[in-house]
Amino acid sequence: MKDQIPPSNAGIGPKHPDLHASKTLRQQVFEYVRAEGRTARADVTRALEISPGSATTLTADLIGAGVLREVEGAARESGRGRPPVALEVVPDAHFVAGIKLSDQQHTAVLTDFAGNICAEAALTVTAGQTNLTQRVDEVETLLTMLLETSGKTRDEIKAMGVGMSGIIDHDEGTSVWSPLLTDSRVHFRDALFARLGIPVEIDNDTNMLAMAELWFGVGRTMSDFAVVTIENGVGMGLVIGNQLYRGMRGMGMELGHTKVQLDGALCRCGKRGCLEAYLADYALSREAATALNMTPDTDQSTQAMLSALYAKAKEGDASAQSIFRRAGRFLSLGLSNVIQLFDPELIILSGERMQYDYLYANEVMTEMQAFALSEGRTPARVEVHAWGDLVWARGATALALSSLTDQLMGAEAWAK
Repeated sequence: MKDQIPPSNAGIGPKHPDLHASKTLRQQVFEYVRAEGRTARADVTRALEISPGSATTLTADLIGAGVLREVEGAARESGRGRPPVALEVVPDAHFVAGIKLSDQQHTAVLTDFAGNICAEAALTVTAGQTNLTQRVDEVETLLTMLLETSGKTRDEIKAMGVGMSGIIDHDEGTSVWSPLLTDSRVHFRDALFARLGIPVEIDNDTNMLAMAELWFGVGRTMSDFAVVTIENGVGMGLVIGNQLYRGMRGMGMELGHTKVQLDGALCRCGKRGCLEAYLADYALSREAATALNMTPDTDQSTQAMLSALYAKAKEGDASAQSIFRRAGRFLSLGLSNVIQLFDPELIILSGERMQYDYLYANEVMTEMQAFALSEGRTPARVEVHAWGDLVWARGATALALSSLTDQLMGAEAWAK
């Protein structure tokens, strides 16, 4: 699956109405319209089980606030008669930015309030850890690039989402630990707001990919699914009941740091036996150095080493094939644990390493099901989505849009 831009009338966000008590009825109406793209008031009435009068009043409020508008003849109810007036989100009402920080290249997206992409940017950086100031500089550079491309001003950006690898406390806005930062317990959200003056939400990058699937991909029609990524690290995002699940302290779903081997291989987090230590880029390149007779301090890049290892495996080299098969077995173990713990409708595999078919070969999927107690049940579906880099940043825009919507639609905002 490639990066795709839905048309403005296709809708964004979960297709199932979110009837959480914490959300006002006005917000539920807005989110239903946004998910449908374009819809009639009568459809809002039926979907949310409210009276026609309530639908008329609430949509009038949203139109008055400039976030919804009427479109003549854009939707038709079942039955005869002329098409009714439809409602849709006003794209230019607000703008948000999404940024994905990575080990070698950061990506950024600017979208309007309807989720349409207005600008894109990418920034190549030096791999490895660096200090907070450097990362904030890079985010500001990306934002400047987006503004120059789109012709927007910083004041027009009402929210920003930032995804990065590591253990991220979303609620506190801190990076507890990240391979991108030299320090731990970094108050990244506060530092970004102090520099940019824009409300910022930060989260683990795999959560951003899960948000991309929930808002723009196959997850729009599902209430429960998991996203597992394999590249510089191993990550997982979990959606339960149309909501991203983070755990009590906002730091759950660290699949890469679950233990699969006592006193096993050293993980970059400093502990041993983590799943990531057998699947991630640095783990495979560590094995590749031995299989390809390379010294650990070789100047060859990790990507080049892995490409060479994969080529050798395809040529029939037994040592290279064994590395991928071993990694595949550990992946099957990790996925079986996901199935056993959460029983998701779908597991989506993504990330750069999904280009290596050994990791999702039939043997891997068969062993995954064998590890899980799935007798008598329909096996969990597994799909590989080969998204490009841009979708991670797009997921970050979903985080920004969600936060901005909560801010705009809350009872306090309408009481002013």
